[in-house]
Amino acid sequence: MPIGFRILPRHRAVSADLVTAFAKLPVANVSDSMHRMAAAGPRLRPMHREGVLAGPALTVKARPGDNLMLHKAIDMAVPGDVIVMDAGGDLTNSLMGELMLAHAIKRGVAGFVLNGAIRDADELFRVNLPIFAAGISHRGPYKDGPGEINVPIAIDGMVIHPGDLVLGDSDGVLAVPFEDAEDVLKRTQAKQDAETKQMAAIEAGTNDRSWVDAALKRLGCEGV
Repeated sequence: MPIGFRILPRHRAVSADLVTAFAKLPVANVSDSMHRMAAAGPRLRPMHREGVLAGPALTVKARPGDNLMLHKAIDMAVPGDVIVMDAGGDLTNSLMGELMLAHAIKRGVAGFVLNGAIRDADELFRVNLPIFAAGISHRGPYKDGPGEINVPIAIDGMVIHPGDLVLGDSDGVLAVPFEDAEDVLKRTQAKQDAETKQMAAIEAGTNDRSWVDAALKRLGCEGV
């Protein structure tokens, strides 16, 4: 099968239960629980008004400005999928607009992550399906290929495999590897519980701030 122009099956995907559990947690806390080492970069911003993105990745790799494989991915998607496309981050041509969005909603797609541009921005914001993209361009895409579906892709150094968990909120996008999802969930839930207790202590005026001076002294800061 030729590398660069192929469609592969997806052999695994995170469970619906994991998706539901992660959707209740801030992306920032999930990131902290992964030692802040994974991120899809600050260029990917919400192209919807509000709401959380969460679901298993259906991955697409395409040349800049071409959306043939994105069309095919929408046709292949099962309800709840997040279509994640690396098109090189180029913003010259958009990758999708309102017609593709309408078709994706009919297919039950949970959202998109596009390393490229969208168009029909007003309509995308109105419909409010979670979409993260790198920019906006009125110039339409080409449909000539090549491209690949269900292969590992990388956006700003973050690798996404087919079936990995993809999360997004107003802080950005994050992928949790399939194999690590349950462990990351436990760590994130523990962090969330700790932050809830800390917030209560802040509101009660009993939050312990001695760690600040301790850190400054350890680092050799004068005047502490």
